[in-house]
Parts: sequence; C-alpha cells; structure tokens
Amino acid sequence: MIGLDLLRARFPRIAAAVEARIVLLRKAISFGLIGVVNTLVDFGVFMFGVEVLGLPIVPANLLSWAVAISGSYVLNSHITFAVESGRQLTWRSYATFAASGVAGLIANTLTVVIVAFALAPLFPSANIPIAKLSAIGVSFIVNFSMSHFFVFRPRPEGEGVSAD
Repeated sequence: MIGLDLLRARFPRIAAAVEARIVLLRKAISFGLIGVVNTLVDFGVFMFGVEVLGLPIVPANLLSWAVAISGSYVLNSHITFAVESGRQLTWRSYATFAASGVAGLIANTLTVVIVAFALAPLFPSANIPIAKLSAIGVSFIVNFSMSHFFVFRPRPEGEGVSAD
C-alpha cells in the first residue's frame, strides 16, 4: 500500500497506531464470524439435545454451550489469535477461554433482562427482540475483550509456547 508506506515514512507513530487498529479490527471481524458459526452450532446442539435426546432445556443449553465454547476456542486459537496462541491448544488457555465465555453469558443474560424490562413500557411488542440484539452486542464486546486481553495475551519476546 503506497498510502500506508508514505504514512510510515513521514509519521511512523501514527502509522503504527493505524496498523494496530487495523489488526484489532481484523481480529474483531474474525472473532465475530467465528461467533456466527458457533451460534449455529450452539442452536443445533441445543435442538438436538431437546428434540432427539429428550434433554430438559437447562441441560441441553449447558451441553450446547460447552460444545460451542470448545469449537470457538479451537477456531479462535488457530485463526483469530493465532499469533498470540502460537496455534497451540492448552488446558490452561481453554479453561481461561471457557471462564471468559461465562462472563459473556452472564453479561448477555443481564443485558437481555434489563433491556427487556426497561423497554417494555415503550415497545411492548418489540422489547424482547431488541433486548436480545442488545445482549448479543454486549456479549460480543465482553467475549472479544476477555479473549483479547486475558486469554490470548501477546507473549513477551522470546517466550516459548507452553505445553501445559
């Protein structure tokens, strides 16, 4: 890119900041696309658990969440956060990723309840869909932030990949 090369030559600090934002945006898009895939997996496993296995709703939901969070960890380790993870799967980072998923689940649930309650007087027939869309947005921000800042932190220069 000629424009970015010119920016690097004349304004290296600004270029570095722009490049960092581009990397972050690419990661957010990748994380979101993987999230779409895992949402479909979550829904499919949930319906399979309820309809085929005859599970009650809560156990089916826990099963589908566990399958989806596992798939999300593998895909994000190998695609979105490949540099940070070294494309290595470890129990420690999986446990951290799953715990961060619980934070997203809690944020999602709280958001849907609060927004639905707050919008009920204003939009009685649309409060639930609006609340769910809001909750999806909030949980995306929480899940991405947790993954970016805690689960897949950049490794210090020269640090090897842990085999734990």
